[in-house]
Amino acid sequence: MTLLEVEGQLATAAGGAIAIPAPASAPASSGGHPVVAHSPPLLPEHLGDSDFTATHGLRYPYVMGAMANGISSEEIVIAAARAGMLGVFGAAGLDLPRVERAIDSIQSAVGDMPYGFNLIHSPNEPDLEGGVVELYLRRGVRLISASAFLDLTLPLVRYRASGVCRDSAGGIVAPNRIIAKVSRIEVARKMMAPPPAAMLDELVRRGEISTAEAELAAQLPLADDITAEADSGGHTDNQPALALIPTMRALAEQIALEHGYSRPPRIGAAGGLGTPDAVAAAFAMGAAYVLTGSINQACVEAGTSGAVRGLLADARQADVTMAPAADMFEMGVKVQVLKRGTMFALRARKLYELYRACDSLESIPAKDRAMLERDLLRVSCEEAWASTRAFFAERDPSQIELAERDPKHKMALVFRSYLGRSSDWANRGEPTRRVDYQIWCGPAMGAFNEWTRGSFLESAPERTVVVVAMNLLVGAALLCRAGNLRSQLAASRPWLPLPRSALSFRPLMQAELASLLQAEIQVP
Repeated sequence: MTLLEVEGQLATAAGGAIAIPAPASAPASSGGHPVVAHSPPLLPEHLGDSDFTATHGLRYPYVMGAMANGISSEEIVIAAARAGMLGVFGAAGLDLPRVERAIDSIQSAVGDMPYGFNLIHSPNEPDLEGGVVELYLRRGVRLISASAFLDLTLPLVRYRASGVCRDSAGGIVAPNRIIAKVSRIEVARKMMAPPPAAMLDELVRRGEISTAEAELAAQLPLADDITAEADSGGHTDNQPALALIPTMRALAEQIALEHGYSRPPRIGAAGGLGTPDAVAAAFAMGAAYVLTGSINQACVEAGTSGAVRGLLADARQADVTMAPAADMFEMGVKVQVLKRGTMFALRARKLYELYRACDSLESIPAKDRAMLERDLLRVSCEEAWASTRAFFAERDPSQIELAERDPKHKMALVFRSYLGRSSDWANRGEPTRRVDYQIWCGPAMGAFNEWTRGSFLESAPERTVVVVAMNLLVGAALLCRAGNLRSQLAASRPWLPLPRSALSFRPLMQAELASLLQAEIQVP
């Protein structure tokens, strides 16, 4: 786009040529006008780090992140792949047969197109984490999103090191890639560094990787890409993106120097990305890619219920809160959830208070126990334990053995059963449990709703993940371009401000987006 000064006003050039330097003759006599700002077309695929898109075979630097229990569904992953984006299936919380069915569905639909699966840290169920990695290796899942890790684990290191070899030119090739989602520097440092020698040695001792694989893996970062997770839905430390992203980028540069990498690990951005302005800001801070979560849950492809999508469509930025996490309940880890229209957060916090105060189900005060059985469990504590016991008999029998020795652990398992089932009730839209819905959600959802108000995207049935993604990317590209023009005007013509309309972007339908992009491509 070229801006001219015509009779003291801004004008847009529809064509013509720019003369540099300007001809000696006055503009009026030459039929020309002074150029006061110029910015070439900026397409969505030009945002972020081209190395990220090239490495992963993408057109756009955009990831649809993994929301657990299949909320980030097969449909989301397939839609993302077909649009030139990366979708990650939300495998956390699902059993192995369900995850394998998702692998079957996605692999048959996308072929050679990119896709990913989630691997969530499971400190209370290490065998499950190991089983998921075993499944991914057996089925040729070549990209995982590692989330909620508090420390490195053997299964995570095994995934990265398996199959590492040298190519014909002598370079080290790792067939399995990790995108690690982190918000703490101490965890990021471990993800950016090579796998610890002690872990590699242990995997060799177990026969899970070869000595050659261990030697080569020791020269690579554990994760190729680090997603700096700011104030997001689900597991989050509520970090501000403005502080987190630059810190992570500086750490990546430092780690690359320490270990002699040819390039530093790439840093992406997640959390709070619900508007084109937020996405543009992330790219302006140097993010290699952006990752969205909460807003995808509100789209028709998400593996959740219409009831949840309706609640999300009404959410505002302040309608979120923190609640105890089911998978790390005893550790006091929290997740960010929707509070509008549900009592889950309040009830989950009450369970954690009881867990801290009591040593067993039997020691819970009579008044609290009556509330617990009436409102949350809706059965007696004995019946709740019987169903919980049956669940872990299939999933992890060692938990039953521990519970029978430790009454407090038994109580924790019963409480965790409520926390875990609350997400399932939400996904299924169970009408009798509406007040107990656990809906992972960050403030990005409210920002997205404000931005789309009055547009076609205000309606929940109109929200599809690719249309939402393209609106964010196209909008971000236009805003970045407008910012460039505004800076040039401020330097040369401060009395000619850029029109406000150029500094905002409203949602466009798919055909309108295609038309706009085509017009950008055709600009001479």
